[in-house]
Amino acid sequence: MRESTAGTDKPFHWRTALAGSQMLFVAFGALVLMPLLTGLDPSVALFTAGMGTLLFHLITGASVPIFLASSFVFIAPIVFSVQTWGVPATMGALFAAGIAYMCLAAMVRIKGVGFLHRLLPPVVTGPVIMIIGLGLAPIAVNMAMGKAGDGSFEIYPYQDAMIVAMAALVTTGAVAVFAHGIFRLLPILCGVVVGYIAAWIMGMVDLAAVQDAPLLAMPAFIMPEFHLQAILFMIPVAIAPAIEHVGDMIAISNVTGKDYVKKPGLHRTLFGDGVATSAAALFGGPPNTTYSEVTGAVMLTRAFNPIIMIWAAGFAILLAFVAKFGMLLQTIPTPVMGGILILLFGSIAAVGMNTLIKARVDMAEQRNLVIVATVLVFGIGGMALGDGEMSLQGVSLCGIVAIVLNLILPASHKDDDDLHVEQEVVEDLVKHARD
Repeated sequence: MRESTAGTDKPFHWRTALAGSQMLFVAFGALVLMPLLTGLDPSVALFTAGMGTLLFHLITGASVPIFLASSFVFIAPIVFSVQTWGVPATMGALFAAGIAYMCLAAMVRIKGVGFLHRLLPPVVTGPVIMIIGLGLAPIAVNMAMGKAGDGSFEIYPYQDAMIVAMAALVTTGAVAVFAHGIFRLLPILCGVVVGYIAAWIMGMVDLAAVQDAPLLAMPAFIMPEFHLQAILFMIPVAIAPAIEHVGDMIAISNVTGKDYVKKPGLHRTLFGDGVATSAAALFGGPPNTTYSEVTGAVMLTRAFNPIIMIWAAGFAILLAFVAKFGMLLQTIPTPVMGGILILLFGSIAAVGMNTLIKARVDMAEQRNLVIVATVLVFGIGGMALGDGEMSLQGVSLCGIVAIVLNLILPASHKDDDDLHVEQEVVEDLVKHARD
């Protein structure tokens, strides 16, 4: 479907609504995977994604064609937090992470966008993004082999699980490489469909719960509880989606030809992300972030009208109340998700590597080598500071270590006080996506 904004200027035009459903379709695969991986309710995730998107557009004046949904950055921290403190305390911690995000937005408002480059230059963001992907790799592999994400027990026989996982993996990769048009933006969704069919053939799918579920029902909302240790563990994770957000804002600006970093302003879009994350936590949903898949769809369809994303948000909220659909999502076997996640988590790590390469980070410079090497070994090796519930580890630890090392180690030259390096990296990515 090729669309311009000319026919969708009216909020209630049928083509605007249709384009909104298309955007939700593009984001859908990744949107529901995150809650399924962390044990949260996908129906709640649909509701909070829609609500978060509406709040974002309210804060930014409905000026940016963007959709918000579940952030993969938080997968490992949420899994650890749920196992350690429980779901309500995890929601309270995610609410606090959203507040931290808002504080970061306030600093950008006061100090300017150059503040983010000084705090999070490519030598910091590159290895941290790599750790997000590499740290999650064992979860993907265990699930592909028919085990639980932590590998603690077997759910499906190894041979059956591998057949299903490889079907999902090959389909996801093939669609990403060979598909054209809007289908190229749906590798995850295609992988889920083919993997699910393979799992059904292998006898892994049980639809009894779907048959027993009512057609319509209220999503299983969960009220947050506030636990200091969980909050202190989760707050540093907010650094990582801030990195992702900056790239997404530059990318959508490049696609539409408008500078959203200036208007409505990076501080306002960051604040919108923070509000969306905190609001999601109040209902038991995963944290929200801007979605690069939707940016690709905007580039392809030229659907620049932000009202389209408001329609997508409305459809997500309505779908959240279809109980049979939410239950159907929960019947997706773990090997299906494992096969897809092998590619997805590997892609996240590759993006981090590409950030270092495209930004021309000189690894012969000792300060850069020290930062990258320390972060990678801390993250891959599972370094933890502190004991038990008060330990700092994973993305939280790596983000803080990278920022501190970057601030204290002397640089050979002073960086410009802007986002031109990030702009060049994103422009190169967008150019390749267009080609």
